[in-house]
Amino acid sequence: MKLSILTHLLLGILLLISCEVQQREEKSPVDYVNTYIGSIGQMLSSTAPTVSMPYGMVRISPNTTPGINDRYLADKIYGFPAGGVSLMPMNGAADTIPDSYASMYDHDLETATPYYYSTLLEKYDIQVEYTVTSHAVYYRLTFPKDIPAYILFSVPQNTKIDPDNNVVMSGGGRDSRNRGEFFYAEFSKSVSSFKTLAVLQSVQGNIRGGNNQRIMANFTPDQNGQIEVRVGLSGISLEQAQQNLQDEIPEWNFDKTQEQGRAIWNDALSYIEIKGGTEEQRTIFYTSLYRVYISVMNTVEGDKYYGSFDQKVHDANGRGFYPIGAGSAMWGNYRSLEPLHLLLDPQQQVDLIRSFITLYETTGTMSAINRGLSGYHIIGVALDVYMKGYRDFDVEKAYEGFKKLLTEDTFLPWTNRVPQTSLDRFHIENGYFPALKKGEKETVQGVHSWERRQAVAVTLEAAYDYWCMAEWARTLNKKEDFEYFKKRAHNYENVFDKRVGFMAPKSADGEWVLDEKEYSPVWSGGQGGREYYTEMNGWIYTFHVQQDVAGLINLIGGREKFIDKMNALFQAHIEDFNPPEPFRGSGKYLFYALMPDQTGLIGQYSQGNEPSFHIPYFYNYAGQPWMTQRRLRDIMKVWFNAGPLGYCGDEDYGEMSSWYVLSAMGFFPVCPGRPVYDIGSPIFDEVRLKMESGKTFTITAKNVSAVNKYIQSAMLNDKALNKPWFEHKDIVEGGTLVFEMGSRPNKEWGSSPEAVPPSSDF
Repeated sequence: MKLSILTHLLLGILLLISCEVQQREEKSPVDYVNTYIGSIGQMLSSTAPTVSMPYGMVRISPNTTPGINDRYLADKIYGFPAGGVSLMPMNGAADTIPDSYASMYDHDLETATPYYYSTLLEKYDIQVEYTVTSHAVYYRLTFPKDIPAYILFSVPQNTKIDPDNNVVMSGGGRDSRNRGEFFYAEFSKSVSSFKTLAVLQSVQGNIRGGNNQRIMANFTPDQNGQIEVRVGLSGISLEQAQQNLQDEIPEWNFDKTQEQGRAIWNDALSYIEIKGGTEEQRTIFYTSLYRVYISVMNTVEGDKYYGSFDQKVHDANGRGFYPIGAGSAMWGNYRSLEPLHLLLDPQQQVDLIRSFITLYETTGTMSAINRGLSGYHIIGVALDVYMKGYRDFDVEKAYEGFKKLLTEDTFLPWTNRVPQTSLDRFHIENGYFPALKKGEKETVQGVHSWERRQAVAVTLEAAYDYWCMAEWARTLNKKEDFEYFKKRAHNYENVFDKRVGFMAPKSADGEWVLDEKEYSPVWSGGQGGREYYTEMNGWIYTFHVQQDVAGLINLIGGREKFIDKMNALFQAHIEDFNPPEPFRGSGKYLFYALMPDQTGLIGQYSQGNEPSFHIPYFYNYAGQPWMTQRRLRDIMKVWFNAGPLGYCGDEDYGEMSSWYVLSAMGFFPVCPGRPVYDIGSPIFDEVRLKMESGKTFTITAKNVSAVNKYIQSAMLNDKALNKPWFEHKDIVEGGTLVFEMGSRPNKEWGSSPEAVPPSSDF
């Protein structure tokens, strides 16, 4: 019997669908990772195609064209660095001048994964491959046959090649910040000859310079044209670098090391399993999760670590140790990155808190921790860990250190270990950080010449820290401290200007700095808003009250006015709200000159910077969770993609990535330190979170799609859930959260006053 054309067509469609499903099933989580997402930056920096293990010490990516910060657009490679050593293979007439020996490369001839990298150096026709372990890197270099093969090493000045064993090179020391960079390298082929060259001069960009020397080594490749190099790295000693290499890459087997790295990454990424969504959404998700895993570094080697804070080697006693503030800063991390780490690996977070405490016990202060801009949000990170049930650390010692921060250290932005100034004392006594009056010149020593006072932002971010300390004090039954910090947790009220309806600057005499006609939530604050705010403007910081959203709603005038204010945020035009004379009629052009960090705009909402991250979830607190769902879907659709421009602002060492991972799953920690999550709008059919206990928390979104973004109903462990939030213990204990999704909002679900997520109760 002949089949009809329609039948043939249907069979073909079914075959294509079957092949697509099979292909999807064959892909492992690590196969979705695109390390070049965000490699063209919207603002300060771009991502790099980093090869590393989760929490690993070794981080390696190519040194590319100096001055081109957008990595994807750089067309030349100058070397491949790992720790204190960098190598650049070449052939023929070996050159030693960077601009001469650099080689062009082509992304179409490149493979970049979390565990393996490969590219062709077009100038030399040399294939470069490398893979890593936690403390070592393994290079495989394939040279054209019958042409002299050279490797130019950039290494510390004390580096040597052992003349009696010319397959070994080692060296290293400590840098100006007392960090160790020791290495021990072995070659698969003996060095035919080598020459020590002059000290490498510093050059602009990513290329390592300073006091490094250069060694040009000549090799005879094997019959396959290959030379392999294994390098152990250490922050402790040369002997430890050698031990790390022996422990982690004991044999000459590149493929085995690569496969081990792949397996480790698949295991880590599989802590969160997703089904459904589009290919692009899965790519963004697992790439973001990869970025989260490499945002922190465990510096333990052989159960020891080097403390740069006291220049001593310490026993780790089976724990991880995390150098505080390495790259990232708690100003942004506390919002979503650290809470996501807690879901992925609670022990890592406990060890992080123990690292805080070690620093305090050794130095007498926690102010050396990189807080970045304003606030001491390490207090919130630790509170979040404690309130979610992980308490294997010295709580009293942590509390002692945190209290000292808020009562003895400065709140000035971008300062560490600076005694309190007159501004800090005023802040403590009067409940707000004073701003300069119009035309008043700065006279307080310690105020950063560029970062300025950021008076409103300091007040608001410190109010969150005070709330955290009040929660600590209440939990630990410290009644006097509780009363002290409870009062100051309400300091946000002192900078809310009811005349204009925004958080605004107030001078030391108690007067508002700007009158109603002068104030603009878009334009006021100068470069980056830094006179009054932090990298953002009054629109964003007016909503910077995560700890007491109910109190903020009351300040603004109740539910309806709060919803109006939220909607106005997402609809505000750049030229609205009193632009000063130079900016009138300028549109985005001068706005971005004034507010370069405020990228990823929807109205005046800015997804491109951390202070905005919690704001879309605030509709949940005013009876319109459906608007939270709508806004989140818009943000994820508009401002995230799977290409080099995939992030709408600085990725900031996992912070932007953590927002996407959490929001794509369908929930977010609006107020770290309170063990609850706000519900958003999940984008996947199913998400499975594996807990360290072995239990699994499964989120199912029935009928979910790009159109079906609205929650119609929810069931938590087979019981109706009629509120837009749930508790951390619901995840830890395992179970199911099931959403029915639809194309039109159910405005009744989660909207009653009794359903709102909790706010401060004092």
